[in-house]
Amino acid sequence: MIADRIRLVVLAVALIWLATVVYLRVGDRALAGLPRGWNRRVVPWLFLAPAVAIVGLTLLFPAVSTVVLSFFSSDSSEYVGFDNYTTTLTDSVTQVALRNTALWVVLLPSLAALVGLMIAVLADRVSYGGLVKAALFIPIAISAVAAGVIWTFMYEYQPPFANQTGTMNALVMLVPGAEPIAWIIDEATNNYALIAATLWTQAGFAMVIFSAALRSIPDELEDAARLDGATEWKVFRYISLPLLLPTVVVVMTTMTVVALKAFDIVYVMTNGAYGTDVLSTVMYRELFTAKDNGVAGAVATILMIAVLPIMIFNVRQFRRSARQ
Repeated sequence: MIADRIRLVVLAVALIWLATVVYLRVGDRALAGLPRGWNRRVVPWLFLAPAVAIVGLTLLFPAVSTVVLSFFSSDSSEYVGFDNYTTTLTDSVTQVALRNTALWVVLLPSLAALVGLMIAVLADRVSYGGLVKAALFIPIAISAVAAGVIWTFMYEYQPPFANQTGTMNALVMLVPGAEPIAWIIDEATNNYALIAATLWTQAGFAMVIFSAALRSIPDELEDAARLDGATEWKVFRYISLPLLLPTVVVVMTTMTVVALKAFDIVYVMTNGAYGTDVLSTVMYRELFTAKDNGVAGAVATILMIAVLPIMIFNVRQFRRSARQ
């Protein structure tokens, strides 16, 4: 079985290599026969065409197919119009998921930008800043599933009379008179606990981006402000922060997309139970448990519509930065 898979991988690599060589050879010969002016116009498209085809096949086609499925019945045999959207948006589970997704969109980007910026600024002012940055960056290398397992143990709950095996409750019990908290069961805390676990994996990304942006600020500006008597807070408030605003926007929009796509940690830690559903978990259950392609397509389309404005905004920001 393993040998068959290895042979299949080797065959796929060989075919891709052969197709690339043939494509470039045929393209070169075709370009050689074109007039010089046309040659310059066509050359960029010769290199872009494979990427455009792959994106169309793996991204555009599935997206269009999902939208089309959302207008059909569960087995895709009958056109039902907007019934799937009405069904999912009036369902109490989806409404809870929408509320939770909105909570993720508000808290995760804000906290990731705040923690990342704070660590990036403070770590540059101490001798052990590199160690702090490395410690915050390490969770990025951990998969979301592994992070979910880790934080499930961190949030472990035992009755008040028992020894607390979870780190968070062990810390809570250090406070006199405190009671252990059922972090991922209690609806008052579980969504915030899941967001905190995701923040642990994403704050390092924000920190790296902010650290790079801080190094791009000319030292002369901050030194001149200090010579004029400005405190460190004023230097940051009136010089560093305004120059960092484009980076703040990029980090927050990126984290917003992460929040909208939240699935792995929720699935591993609660599977959407105890009022922790988000749109992604609702879509997963509709598709793989209920086998309802229509409603699953509707939820996926809602998610895609929510992400599109953010992506368009990001692209415009990148273009504006490139022009400057």
